[in-house]
Amino acid sequence: REDQPGYEIYVKEGIPLNAQHKKAYLAYELEPSKELPKDVQTAQKLTGFMCQNFFDVRTFGAVMSTKVNCGQVRGPVQINFARSIDPIIPQELTITRVTVTTEEDQEKKTHEMGRKQVVPYGLYRVEGYISANLARKSTGFSEEDLALLWESLINLFEHDHSAARGKMATRKLIVFKHDSELGNAPSHLLFDHIQVKRKTDKPARSYSDYEVSVNKEQLPAGVTLLELL
Repeated sequence: REDQPGYEIYVKEGIPLNAQHKKAYLAYELEPSKELPKDVQTAQKLTGFMCQNFFDVRTFGAVMSTKVNCGQVRGPVQINFARSIDPIIPQELTITRVTVTTEEDQEKKTHEMGRKQVVPYGLYRVEGYISANLARKSTGFSEEDLALLWESLINLFEHDHSAARGKMATRKLIVFKHDSELGNAPSHLLFDHIQVKRKTDKPARSYSDYEVSVNKEQLPAGVTLLELL
């Protein structure tokens, strides 16, 4: 959203977190402080400003109790570390640098050598959670925010290609939707409905070497499975 109102990004390279916190104090004409105001409503306004204006705070939460204190927020969206389906064995390649940096390097008439690690293929599985209860009570994370999150996950690598990760892509996005705000079934039971297996004993070199099975049957009452990709 290119920092449109309500969609600024809190964690940005080169921008101190305290500088982001000061925006909340300036909005309410308060002097930045390492302690939250004792008045509960004023303190809530500062934290609320951060949630309303920063998408990642509203989504994932943040610890903002630094020298410029805006409190702490527990975000409704939590994502686990991704793990590869099979062991990953990196391969090392040798590369040569053709150009040189300085005139002195040119006079040496030497070429610099380097190394690059690549993974022939790796399929990763990542699981996450969204608490509608926390979204309502804590940060104000909305259905519009949720739609933007799905769009972001689907297009995660499309504008971040490089020689090192040229073919990284999101292959599937599967969502379990609950009728109840507090959920209709434990998440670990729902994750068991998604199974990933390698088709042959040969090392995997493409997505087609795997079989991803999605069990849409026997879902708990009140749970709907959505394949968004």
